[in-house]
Amino acid sequence: MTDDATTGAARPAVDEVRAGRSVGGDALVSPAGGWPRARVVGVDWGDRRVGLAVSDELGMMASPAGVILRRAGKRPPIAEVIRRGEALGARGYVVGHPLDGAGEEGPRALEARHVATELARRTGLPVRLVDERYTTALAHRAIHATGGSMRERKGDVDAIAAAVLLQHALALPSEASGG
Repeated sequence: MTDDATTGAARPAVDEVRAGRSVGGDALVSPAGGWPRARVVGVDWGDRRVGLAVSDELGMMASPAGVILRRAGKRPPIAEVIRRGEALGARGYVVGHPLDGAGEEGPRALEARHVATELARRTGLPVRLVDERYTTALAHRAIHATGGSMRERKGDVDAIAAAVLLQHALALPSEASGG
């Protein structure tokens, strides 16, 4: 926990990783003192859909795990992300941090930061923000490489992007991944 600079209230810390390096904030770590080598859920937070991915029990390999549809004008589906994470046996979360081309935060990145903070607060599990630039482009390439059509696999793109994001996070060096 860290103190919020504006209110002085305690808030969960969220580890942030940009381009493979930890930056800013305090790492929220597992009781063992590092990023858990356990099942981790990746979250690709989008305007219309939230892509989910899950790692294996050793936290080494990521796979797509579905999509949550967002409804305009409704609350962000953070509770549904938590429900799905619990069902998948999550011991931590990786949330995509959609920075702009210069590596700066815009409105979408601030929303992702809010989601990460809420996940940490509501679950008490480690949460890491990871630079997600190009994950959707890589998901599109993966679909095209397998002969898929974007029209037929629109929802899959978000889950595949979450898997790309999570696999990247799992492969980060230990100093950038909290361990």
